[in-house]
Amino acid sequence: MTDILMPALSPTMEEGTLAKWLVKKGDTVAAGDVIAEIETDKATMEVEAVDEGVVEEILVEAGTEGVKVNAPIARLSGGAETKAPEPKPAETSAPEPAASKAEAKTEAPVKAEPAPAKTAPAKTAPAKTGSGERIFASPLARRIAEQKGLDLSAIAGSGPHGRIIERDVKDAKPGAKPAATAAAAPTERRGETRPVQSLQQMGIPEGSYDLIPLDGMRKTVARRMTDSFRDVPHFPLTIDLEIDRLLEARGRINKMLEKDGVKVSVNDIILKACAVALKRVPEANASYSPEGIALHHHADIAMAVAVEGGLITPIIRKCETKGLAQIAQETKDLAERARTRKLKPEEFQGGTFSVSNLGMFGIKSFGSIINEPQGAILSVGAGTKQPVVRGDQLAIATVMSVTMTCDHRVVDGATGARWLEAFKALIEEPLAMMV
Repeated sequence: MTDILMPALSPTMEEGTLAKWLVKKGDTVAAGDVIAEIETDKATMEVEAVDEGVVEEILVEAGTEGVKVNAPIARLSGGAETKAPEPKPAETSAPEPAASKAEAKTEAPVKAEPAPAKTAPAKTAPAKTGSGERIFASPLARRIAEQKGLDLSAIAGSGPHGRIIERDVKDAKPGAKPAATAAAAPTERRGETRPVQSLQQMGIPEGSYDLIPLDGMRKTVARRMTDSFRDVPHFPLTIDLEIDRLLEARGRINKMLEKDGVKVSVNDIILKACAVALKRVPEANASYSPEGIALHHHADIAMAVAVEGGLITPIIRKCETKGLAQIAQETKDLAERARTRKLKPEEFQGGTFSVSNLGMFGIKSFGSIINEPQGAILSVGAGTKQPVVRGDQLAIATVMSVTMTCDHRVVDGATGARWLEAFKALIEEPLAMMV
């Protein structure tokens, strides 16, 4: 028998949704055959069989959410036999939230019966309350609670992020009522736990709204943006740009590319200008890390794309080396595949700088949240006709406001100002990008 495991489709993936099976029980598959589709928070990826054989059993049904990486999802017979990673004696076969080292030391001396080598997925899934909320508890705590006939929902956890550990179960009394904190579930934050109140607790009556469940993308966006806004010391820098020459240059460029079916947008020119400015002011093309400041060799520009259920930032790699026609083709392709969740992880992870453009919606000026580990993000507003003073004369120009949000650990005010100065020169005289 060969177990097919839930693959890790990106370095940060911990779980995913098994969206669709492309095979059924009894089907014969060969190595390399596509057998399923997996949804992560950002994309839908295909899973290939790594061995040949007959589908003996489907362990996880299509549509199942929260399937942990390396959990068995199906079983083949007839192929070369491989074994899933053996569970440790004090753990069940499904991955559990990581416990602290202190808890591990406390639980180690306790003799517990080894878990069966093969456990049905339903038995290894995290326990839930009657209302469907997940209960986070260590494997040893679950076993002791089962032996003592205790309801885990009645026990308050003292472990990391409110996790129930061995001592909590040993100290619990049979027949206790469910913990009052269930209505305000803890939310994981960097280094702390913060209770989250329900809408009812904040005065909004139940039944007065429609609740749309959070999908993986929205959860990830919420977590990453909360972490960034709270933990990254940031500040904005805003300037106005005159873009009449840019618009004229765009018109001439598109006329030349018309026969090739390529159309360059204002945003494509902005991406190119950002990349060139980052090469001219390399201190702004940087990321903070505990080991030091990383100065990137290339300008990998991420562009924000609104998709159903959230936001994704596909990346133009080595943008400073590419012409406007190539950038236009890449941005169109990436945006289309982003909206259908067909991007590969390497196409949206990483990047050294981001651009978020809301000008097409008429937004004049705004500030964005930094997309870690990037050191800055540029927010682009709409270009509008405005009166400007040139010398002692009043004139009309198309003016666009941009705001650069900087990670102050990496990009200080002087560095950000120098980058904006270089960017302004490129936008107001697009021919300067060719110099």
